[in-house]
Amino acid sequence: MEGASTNICYNLLDYNIHERNLGDKVAFYWEGNEPGDELTVTYRELLRRVCQFANVLKSQGVKKGDRVSIYMPMVIELVVAMLGCARIGAVHSIVFAGFSAESLCERIMDSQCSLLITADGFYRGDKLINLKLLADEALRKFCVRVHLCFISLQVPWNPEVDLCWHSLLREASDECEPEWCESEDPLFILYTSGSTGKPKGVLHTISGYMLYTATTFKMVFDHQPDDIYWCTADIGWITGHSYITYGPLASGATSVLFEGLPTYPDVGRMWEIVDKYRVTKFYTAPTAIRLLTKYGNEPVYKRESLKVLGTVGEPINPEAWQWYYSVVGDSRCPIVDTYWQTETVSFVISLYKPVSLSVLQTFPFFGVVPAILNESGEELEGPSEGYLVFKQPWPGLMRTVYGNHQRFETTYFKKFPGYYITGDGCRRDKDGYYWITGRIDDMLNVSGHLLSTAEVESALVEHESVAEAAVVGRPHPIKGESLYCFVTLNEGVTYNHTLEAELKKQVREKIGAIATPDYIQNAPGLPKTRSGKIMRRVLRKIACDEQELGDISTLADSSVVEQLFQNRCCTGV
Repeated sequence: MEGASTNICYNLLDYNIHERNLGDKVAFYWEGNEPGDELTVTYRELLRRVCQFANVLKSQGVKKGDRVSIYMPMVIELVVAMLGCARIGAVHSIVFAGFSAESLCERIMDSQCSLLITADGFYRGDKLINLKLLADEALRKFCVRVHLCFISLQVPWNPEVDLCWHSLLREASDECEPEWCESEDPLFILYTSGSTGKPKGVLHTISGYMLYTATTFKMVFDHQPDDIYWCTADIGWITGHSYITYGPLASGATSVLFEGLPTYPDVGRMWEIVDKYRVTKFYTAPTAIRLLTKYGNEPVYKRESLKVLGTVGEPINPEAWQWYYSVVGDSRCPIVDTYWQTETVSFVISLYKPVSLSVLQTFPFFGVVPAILNESGEELEGPSEGYLVFKQPWPGLMRTVYGNHQRFETTYFKKFPGYYITGDGCRRDKDGYYWITGRIDDMLNVSGHLLSTAEVESALVEHESVAEAAVVGRPHPIKGESLYCFVTLNEGVTYNHTLEAELKKQVREKIGAIATPDYIQNAPGLPKTRSGKIMRRVLRKIACDEQELGDISTLADSSVVEQLFQNRCCTGV
């Protein structure tokens, strides 16, 4: 994308206001953790706030190319902060507000940020998260120039380091000319946590990111001017970057920004919000869908406004898809199943297809050329299964790992030179559809047969007693690997030998005898990150009774791990 200049903030705000006459259109309906805590922000108001904050950044010496760390909850000020950085050409590095002080410190140090923007704290459900204390702890390990805080609660204050957001904004002008940047200038760094090793600082550049997020949002969600769109992700993850902030604003969309939890103060909260704002396009994760299915159909009401549903983050099992389609979507809303990564920035494979249980079937997005390789790197034709790779770049592809281009080349291109390596497994059927089977490291080799853990998990969840399942490998002296399965049961269901036998029989019948679970453990809860992803790395440790877990600071509830160790299976089939 070299050879041109632009400013992404100008395109998202100034252009929409002055060229498309969208100044009075709502950019965000903000819905707080507590029902009734709400805010409406138009495009014109958002631009005013962004310009003020951009001037605050400049007053603190931040300039084009500087890195700024943002550690904030899901509030409008988070959007203001990231767009304020973009307006002056600074590079934002957002750290999910659920991460620990250690994780925050590691990311700030790696990206060499000179300024940290944070908040005093926030409630997630009924739990108080004190961000300021975590930020203070992170900053003790090294020195940054300034520590800018969005304050509303009483928190420890260090006048030598801390600055108050509100005080600075009161003195700032609400006019700020955008800094014109080269197309390939960096826009942001976002760290992938990864299952092992040091997090990777994925770097994306301005024009390619802008074009690709805007195009995928408009085309895949069939965005129309009167839509009310809601992506339930957190902006601390790539989904929130691309499909809460940049993609929707580039398209002049109206979005819902939600701070709370899907089950707080009750399990009907999400559907109350859908009805309140008349949401038409709804984008969420299979984890949230499976969580809500546990509570049945009764809390799901008043969804007449919905037109399109979407899923993101991991393969969705057929049972969750069917509930999502028939109950949430009232058997009339098509489901967009999207596959992509932090590194790809936006959708690379997606499906816009109603009434199908083959929910993992997908086609590539425009300009994306996938291929399937075997272990030897040979490209497979027709129906086949193996490594999913891509044969040519697209505008939104990451440009490097910040500060470590060699790691970028090694991670994504070394194993199969000439291809971008996703790290995911894939199956292509006779009709040319691509079925994403999950991470290659979540593929098990049992007696020479490659089994997808996602496929086994889907078979387990098909049982009426099972709410959620996770499958990992455990070393086996004869078969190489055996299947160790964790199952979370629906409320009121008791785990016993009869149920265990039924589950093994179901997997055997759905997949084949080779996939029969060797171990099934009752798991009242699964170790998940605060974004809802299951940490299978931890489950593998539990299955093998390995007490050294590595970094588990991103777990939402670490007490689950101890309980699983206590209940682990000692014998199998």
